[in-house]
Amino acid sequence: MNSFRHRHAILPALAVLITTAGCSPADDSASAAVPSPDAKVTELCQNLDKALPAKVDGESRDDPEPASELTAGWGGVAIILRCGVERPPKMADPKVANGHDPDAVPGGVNGVDWLMEKREDDDHRFTTANREAYVEVEVTDGRDSTGVLIDLAPAVKKAIPEGIAS
Repeated sequence: MNSFRHRHAILPALAVLITTAGCSPADDSASAAVPSPDAKVTELCQNLDKALPAKVDGESRDDPEPASELTAGWGGVAIILRCGVERPPKMADPKVANGHDPDAVPGGVNGVDWLMEKREDDDHRFTTANREAYVEVEVTDGRDSTGVLIDLAPAVKKAIPEGIAS
């Protein structure tokens, strides 16, 4: 049984960070590694890109470089989304599913299941679970991640069907 499917707890207020986001010395523009999923997942991610909100947690959309329909950002490096990423190894870890890993917790926000992973400097990464594509979200500035996930949930639900990603 996949425990991610049955968890519907509200995640605690947490920050989210994308490890592939970074600052260039010249400005605050973000960069993100562009995933390379198969054609089916690429199409889902393109649909997600069209459904994403202009603002997330009060930050305006500000996509990272290189430009891609598989990545999005808000507030420079503050919030970065990558669609079509690989399944995180922690998602298969029984300690996580049983709630015995303090650095990785499954949960749900507004109908979207997530794996929350604590990163360095109290930053966090969230990856969707029980969807036909993995969507990763990271935020760098220590903000309350609940608002980020609430703002992204409608787009994820609309564009990425429930199911098991390949």
